[in-house]
Amino acid sequence: MLRLILAAALGLTATAAAAEDDIVIQSTTSTQNSGLFEAILPQFTEATGVPVRVVAVGTGQAIRNAANGDGDVLFVHAEPAELAFVDEGHGVERFDVMYNDFVIVGPAADPAGVAGMADAVAAMARIAEAGAPFASRGDDSGTHMAELALWTEAGLEVAAASGSWYRETGQGMGATLNMATAMGAYALTDRATWIAFGNKGDHGVLVEGDERLFNQYGVTLVNPERHPTVNAEGGQAFVDWIVGSEGQAAIAAYRVEGEQLFFPNAR
Repeated sequence: MLRLILAAALGLTATAAAAEDDIVIQSTTSTQNSGLFEAILPQFTEATGVPVRVVAVGTGQAIRNAANGDGDVLFVHAEPAELAFVDEGHGVERFDVMYNDFVIVGPAADPAGVAGMADAVAAMARIAEAGAPFASRGDDSGTHMAELALWTEAGLEVAAASGSWYRETGQGMGATLNMATAMGAYALTDRATWIAFGNKGDHGVLVEGDERLFNQYGVTLVNPERHPTVNAEGGQAFVDWIVGSEGQAAIAAYRVEGEQLFFPNAR
């Protein structure tokens, strides 16, 4: 859709617009904010000659954008929604790419007393019981979906607490973490963004290690039969590279302050 609009504005044909050499990746903020794309995309372009533009938004918005044909590749972290995207005919096939985990961060004072807990659901219940401030992205991102799943498993309906101890930012992970550190609030974040985040204040990782905090990323070529403006050749080149040995090695090699942020697991 985006290329068709641009084509009309420039007086080009849809075929000419679709033949653009670059690709657009609809992705989530964690892949951008963590610095991963800045590290690995130049390697992809050098290997293939295909330039890349990234649209970094919440996973839900990225999926909606791709479903409108506004992109060539979807690279996000909400597997059920990604599989639905394929089942609905918007994507060709989804592939695992890499994983890390979510963590619950919070202030050193820890008013809910969750530090050291490995049960994320019990920790969320304890935060709610204490009425301790919690900053939520509230943006239908993959992180927000994971957070809501934890509240649901805890038997809690946090919408009723919105605006009191439960604060929805409607923004990306970085902005939400800024709010959390400013107001002494807890938050759920992917570990990669937290490691790369520069405004930690007295906040630290308080809850980790629960298997429910596993965070899988996947890649999908947007279906060119459904969306004719898709750069299928360039998009497929990216999919092949990121799940292949070069892309997987590039992901494994990326570190911040000596810490590996993502772990490749393409099959």
